[in-house]
Amino acid sequence: MWERSQEGTIPYMISTPTIRPYRPGDRDALDDICIRTAHNGLDIRPVYADPSILPATFAAPYVHLEPDLAFVLDDGTGSAVGYILGTADTPRFAEEFRTTWLPLVAARYPEPSGEPGTPDEVMARLLHHPERMVLPELAGYPAHLHIDLLPEWQGRGFGRELMRTFLRALRDRGVPAVHLVMANANKPARTFYDRMGFEVLDVPMDASVTCLGRPTADPDRP
Repeated sequence: MWERSQEGTIPYMISTPTIRPYRPGDRDALDDICIRTAHNGLDIRPVYADPSILPATFAAPYVHLEPDLAFVLDDGTGSAVGYILGTADTPRFAEEFRTTWLPLVAARYPEPSGEPGTPDEVMARLLHHPERMVLPELAGYPAHLHIDLLPEWQGRGFGRELMRTFLRALRDRGVPAVHLVMANANKPARTFYDRMGFEVLDVPMDASVTCLGRPTADPDRP
């Protein structure tokens, strides 16, 4: 959109937010988005001694291993303010997470030797056990995803467009269905997923989380 400056003589371009593929230069922004939203939709910094363990577990490995399935919400100036990322094949991803990603980060986030006693140790245990992602009940939902937007960009339809973009990409790859795991405490997220056509899957999970899934067919529904 072109408008005139206050002087009424010099035209300038007003950029609009867009969904675009991930670029390597977005990496720091994605880490920041994850840190500011990953605690049930809230900032994790008051909770974790080293907040970087969250993107090291739930964001960075995806753009490292499967960048073609990562999309960002660009604020119109080139900066990512939201993202959706994931994998088309969870068993393969879990294997590559162990063999390719974990060696890059294991020394910084060592696995606790005993029962985890802090949030950081709980997350480190998850990081070191990517096989937790592979469950026989999810064989029909081979893909999985993570989606996060900065608070000021939520509730404006951008999450819906990110989700539709991701579902189309999976459909075009022949992936029949996708799942995600969400914290029960994140009520706004559950409302969003319900509206996007996700349904509860009967999968053994910790009582604090729920597994949801949906087909990739008809990605523009609802």
